[in-house]
Amino acid sequence: MIYELLYPLRHVSWLGWLNVLRYVPFRVIAATVTAMLLSFFVAPWFIRTLQARQIGQVVREDGPASHKIKQGTPTMGGSLILLSVLLPTAFWADLRNVFVWATTAVVAGYGVIGYLDDYLKIRFKNSKGVPGRYKLLGQFTIGGSVLAYVFLAKDKVPEDWWAIRARLSIPFVAFAKHPIELPIWLYIAFAVVVVVAMSNAVNLTDGLDGLAIGPVMFNAGTYLVWAYLAGATFGLAGLSQKFVVAKYLDIPPIANVGELSIFCGAVVGAGLGFLWYNTYPAQVFMGDVGSLSLGGGLGMCAVFTKNELLSVILGGVFVIEMVSVVIQVGYFKLTGKRVFLMAPIHHHFERKGWMEPKIIVRFWIISILLALVSLSSLKLR
Repeated sequence: MIYELLYPLRHVSWLGWLNVLRYVPFRVIAATVTAMLLSFFVAPWFIRTLQARQIGQVVREDGPASHKIKQGTPTMGGSLILLSVLLPTAFWADLRNVFVWATTAVVAGYGVIGYLDDYLKIRFKNSKGVPGRYKLLGQFTIGGSVLAYVFLAKDKVPEDWWAIRARLSIPFVAFAKHPIELPIWLYIAFAVVVVVAMSNAVNLTDGLDGLAIGPVMFNAGTYLVWAYLAGATFGLAGLSQKFVVAKYLDIPPIANVGELSIFCGAVVGAGLGFLWYNTYPAQVFMGDVGSLSLGGGLGMCAVFTKNELLSVILGGVFVIEMVSVVIQVGYFKLTGKRVFLMAPIHHHFERKGWMEPKIIVRFWIISILLALVSLSSLKLR
């Protein structure tokens, strides 16, 4: 919005300084700071409002005994995160950019599903919420509709994206030299699974104070770098052609995907502001409205930057949490026994006697290391 309104005014003599809005890094920083300040300063009022309306967390009956104290802690704080992500993105990004509006559409749509899930939990005082099959149906419908449009509407996307849209980028392998192209229908189905899986994986991770928001920020920060480099071009003195960073790094070159880094910056900023109140012991929880939407946004970033396979490494903490649930449920149905003391796996460590802050910090450390490994693939090709 700010970009759309003010950037055209750069031609006015005394407003030439508005030319700075053309630079993506400036708008990334502006979006990050805006999101952080919005989240940080609105949160106290937001928490008081949740408390006044008795919108509190409903704790699982089969959960760790230490979680009973969390009963009634204000939840649905993800609504504040959504506001702090979507508004700065709308302010500072080019809203005509297909990657920006598609990602924000999925984030908003998944936020609605999460809101309904949280509302039902609070309304009926149980931890079940929306039945899983209906939740998945909504996620696949929203994600599938948006991705199908982006992948099939040729006139709405950059030409370079259209040429590589069904290709997979293999981590640590040169993109141009080792093409793996899927039939477009199969790739769309695969992309939707990536988005839905990441959304639910983040949701499963959100079980301890600050556990999910840390890796979400580390993932978003990594996608920020990747999106910017994938779309960055520079004019160098003495050269008639522009220098394309993506071709130098041998990663998928996608014009205009750099705008997506503004969304990623907003996620980092909103996460920082929210973490101030969500850190142990939490004053507010994000709820499904936050975890489902943020996970969906990360999944969209993975698809649009062609890092669908790398997301398994980068989002390793989320993947491990989700896989632990799958193993636990599958093994129990087959044998009647459990592999872990409790799933997701962070509860397993709680049952083993680990203190909550220790689990959180160690999972964050793992997430940071995985982000560094993912970034190293930019040159290790």
